[in-house]
Amino acid sequence: MRIYLGAAPGVGKTYAMLCEGKRRLERGTDVVVGYVETHGRAKTAALLEGLEVVPRAVRPYRGTEFTELDVPAVIARRPGVALVDELAHTNVPGSANEKRWQDVEELLDAGIDVVSTVNVQHLDSVNDVVERITGVPQRETVPDEVVRRADQVELVDMAPEALRRRMAHGNVYAPEKIDAALGNYFRVGNLTALRELALLWLADKVDDQLGRYRADHDIRGTWEARERVVVALTGGPEGDTLIRRAARVADRSKGADLLAVHVARSDGLTDASPANLARQRALAESLGGSYHQVVGSNVPDALLDFARGVNATQLVLGASRRGRVAQLFSRGVGVTTTAHSGAIDVHLVTHEETNQGRRWKALRSVWGVPARRRGAGFLLAALGLPLLTLLLDHVRGPVSLTSDILLFQAAVIGVALVGGLYPALFAAVAGSLLLNWFFTPPLHTFTVHDPEALLQLLVYVVVGVTVSTIVDVTARRSREAGQARADAEVLSTLAGDILRGEHGGVAPAGRTGPGALAGIMERLRETYALTSVTLLERDPDAPATPGATRDPGRWTIVASVGGEPCTSPDAGESDVLVDDSLALVLRGRTLPASDRRLLEAFAAQAAVALRHQRLAEAAEQVPPLAAADRMRTALLNAVSHDLRTPLASAKAAVESLRSPDVVWSLEDQDELAATAAESLDRLDRLVANLLDMSRLQAGSLGMALRPVAVEDAVPRALGDLGDAAAAGVEIRVPDGLPELVADPALLERVLVNLIANALRHNPPGRPVLVTASALADRLELRVIDRGPGIPPADRDRVFEPFQRLGDRDNHTGVGLGLALSRGLAEAMAGSIEIEETPGGGLTMVLTLPAAPDRAAAPAGTRDRGER
Repeated sequence: MRIYLGAAPGVGKTYAMLCEGKRRLERGTDVVVGYVETHGRAKTAALLEGLEVVPRAVRPYRGTEFTELDVPAVIARRPGVALVDELAHTNVPGSANEKRWQDVEELLDAGIDVVSTVNVQHLDSVNDVVERITGVPQRETVPDEVVRRADQVELVDMAPEALRRRMAHGNVYAPEKIDAALGNYFRVGNLTALRELALLWLADKVDDQLGRYRADHDIRGTWEARERVVVALTGGPEGDTLIRRAARVADRSKGADLLAVHVARSDGLTDASPANLARQRALAESLGGSYHQVVGSNVPDALLDFARGVNATQLVLGASRRGRVAQLFSRGVGVTTTAHSGAIDVHLVTHEETNQGRRWKALRSVWGVPARRRGAGFLLAALGLPLLTLLLDHVRGPVSLTSDILLFQAAVIGVALVGGLYPALFAAVAGSLLLNWFFTPPLHTFTVHDPEALLQLLVYVVVGVTVSTIVDVTARRSREAGQARADAEVLSTLAGDILRGEHGGVAPAGRTGPGALAGIMERLRETYALTSVTLLERDPDAPATPGATRDPGRWTIVASVGGEPCTSPDAGESDVLVDDSLALVLRGRTLPASDRRLLEAFAAQAAVALRHQRLAEAAEQVPPLAAADRMRTALLNAVSHDLRTPLASAKAAVESLRSPDVVWSLEDQDELAATAAESLDRLDRLVANLLDMSRLQAGSLGMALRPVAVEDAVPRALGDLGDAAAAGVEIRVPDGLPELVADPALLERVLVNLIANALRHNPPGRPVLVTASALADRLELRVIDRGPGIPPADRDRVFEPFQRLGDRDNHTGVGLGLALSRGLAEAMAGSIEIEETPGGGLTMVLTLPAAPDRAAAPAGTRDRGER
């Protein structure tokens, strides 16, 4: 499939498609025209000469005949190439496929090559963007994937000024449409934006094709066809600076991609801060970039593999945080990456953490084991070595010097297992001195005459130090792996709870805050046996006062679990600042620094849960606002006509009466006055309905509920309708019915609307029937007509404002009657439902509560009480 993509109508897509068909025909290819729309353009129509055209299929629809692509006829003809215009076209209802692109897929499946056309505004992914730019909605769309699957997509481009000249010369639209088109859709700004959208969309497709080609041919080198800036994140605080610097680098190249990547070590042992990474991910995405995470044991190699995989042209790294002494022994990630980057440009960015080192982490790595175990190791060395010396001195004869050294070596390893590296080093040095003094000739001196004995002592010290170091490193890694595994289990459980929704929706008992957020905080409290966990928020726009950032008055409690919540970060034993405005405060016990990383992960999850909760709350506001907007639009559309009509009639009648040029008879004067009064009455009812509907929606409608007799309410409603309307209504209300509880005026309004609606739909010569009956503690009034009825699927719609389904006279009223009636009935603790009238028609059932102080009497014979 080959597709000609255009930025707007009139750029020459169909012309290019027909030219391609002509070229293929001249080369001997069997080409037919499946469907081409020339839009009356003479030069385009001239290209059809010499091309075989497959007759179109004729589809009748609503009394009119339409023509569509005849897919079976094209398949039966089996050409080599079929030309099919307007890929996004929607077929006439009744066609085999809803969309023309589905017809094209049938042709492709049949082995027929297709050449087609489409405009960028019809692509699903940019349809809404085009509407915002041009103000014109595009209802015919085609999925992007259909166009992306095409073997070839060619852009038919034209400068906006050139396209406007084509239109002005009459080469695109008929003369009567030119001025409107040039002043609206075809403005220079619109065309420029559409052209850029088409170019960018096509660039993305070309980029996909290039990526597939490089992958198929195993090309790993960088092709600088498009700028891509990759920024490497370590999870440290300097990441924000790097992202902003990389974004500025990307902005210098229009259309450059920004990719942030974090390399996680494959052993899971990392000092990256989850809170920093979460914040930096949000920052990268807010700047138009994307976030990625890869796993690798060698950070420079993993980073370069990722950069080459995405065909990056530039790489942004932070300068090393290690101290100058540490850099003497290892070049570091930045220098190593730069040395092996090849064609990728590397930017080493300085920041606040440069050359600051990691003193606390280095101190922890020196000691390695807890103080209690170190003390036990030193004690074991101080007591065990003298005891071993006494034992070996007692059995000096049978045991050689070599055996003595091996036994002391075993003692050193035991000390290393218990106390770590430094107690083992102490044991190795002390053991060498004891061996030299007590067991190496000459005894009781530190002099060694035998070179072999000296070599044995030196090997003992070297082996002791080496083994101690290996044992200590292994023990430290084992502890770190165990801690990482425990952290991973906690985070896995937390993620599982969130995904399963165990804490979603409603906050658990005894907690405040959204359900998912409270669940995360409760998991944190349980994990570390805390008294309370509180999430605080500070207004980021509040003026900064030096020394007052932790003032309780600047913080508000977002959510809390456990005991008494904290009111400021200083109120707890530990706190984690998620960002400038959020802080997670813990009370109950002071947590060690080794748990800081996991606390930051909990804090990051809590911030994400809070953000999602607020987005959900904002999303919940969208449907009511959209509904209000639709109602406002419908109101304007309806009222614009229905307010003017009675006003115009009344004004015309009054001006006619006041006209000095005409002498009206008394009958004419009465008729004009009656017309003005009737029009003003219609206007008064319309305004009253609108006001009552607005009061209902605002919840401010005043009511005076009291017992009302049905036999009094129905006649009053007929009186408001007038004698002519009342003549078409038959009332059957039995005697002995209890009174109902309602506001008399509102009840009368409801009955007037229901009866007027029934009269409007009832066939001439047949009366509308009004009946009433008691059912338990409710009264039901039925308004029955014999009209066409309403399909069950549309029955709820008639109670929506501004709906006039099936009205024979669609020029009177704004469709508020039934909506207002239901609202008034519900305000009086009643309801209105729709039932089908047996034999055809519609029955409106008004149900209201019966007065509690009067019992319903037996109905008796209904015919006797009819009136």
